Amino acid sequence: MDHRGEIRDFLTTRRARITPEQAGLPAYGTTRRVPGLRREEAAMLAGVSVDYYTRLERGNLSGVSESVLEALARAFRLDDAEREHLYDLAAKSPRPARRRTTPAVRPAVQHLLDAMTGAPAYVRNGRLDILAVNPLGRAVFAPVFEGRPNLARFIYLDPAAQDFYRDWDQLAEDVVALLRGEAGRNPYDRALTDLIGELSTRSERFRTGWAAHNVRLHRAGVKRLHHPLVGDLTLSYESMELTADQNLRLNAYSAEPGSPDAQALALIASWAATQVERSGA
Repeated sequence: MDHRGEIRDFLTTRRARITPEQAGLPAYGTTRRVPGLRREEAAMLAGVSVDYYTRLERGNLSGVSESVLEALARAFRLDDAEREHLYDLAAKSPRPARRRTTPAVRPAVQHLLDAMTGAPAYVRNGRLDILAVNPLGRAVFAPVFEGRPNLARFIYLDPAAQDFYRDWDQLAEDVVALLRGEAGRNPYDRALTDLIGELSTRSERFRTGWAAHNVRLHRAGVKRLHHPLVGDLTLSYESMELTADQNLRLNAYSAEPGSPDAQALALIASWAATQVERSGA
């Protein structure tokens, strides 16, 4: 990926969405040639010269100070995910692209997953490849495992995804925002570049979302599914970083105790246990 282009497009799109009124600036005249703030206004809010801000927006964040980054974050009203993305972009310096190896999931992590018998859970990387899963997780997310277990490919390229995820539209936005954040952290990951190229080529919806340069954190929330065995299912989830493993997260799901969703989850768990017993027979 073009790292300078990533910086340029991110700053440009953030500047374009903030009006002078939102930034506390007077809006002189009735006609503005650009949406949102002008470069001169962004520079003033960041406390730098116009020439310096122009250099930043052209994709050169080398040597930029934390105070300037914080000033930009305040001026553009960046949320936590966008602020983190800006810092990620500033931390990288151009270097040749390389293919990052996918780390193996440690046996202890797989043992932890398998011990979570009442909660579907899996481990994923920043590219949304599912690298390990427990039996209940495989049963709950069965449609995802019918092909290569990558959540982005499933959501954007598999027609079954729109039936399985009841909030598919929102999830599609979340996924592209997660990948955009990952591209900021690891802009020279060849496998990530290949994935984004594949999705951009095959999905117009992804291309549109990618061009928006939105980023998002995805640490907790609710997933509404339509499971082929039990029908509608609503689960809460927590996404936790595995601090001993670079760039891996554990996602675990649960249902409200005593709810119909808990009963449905127990039914899936019973079915999954039966499948394990049969496979080991």
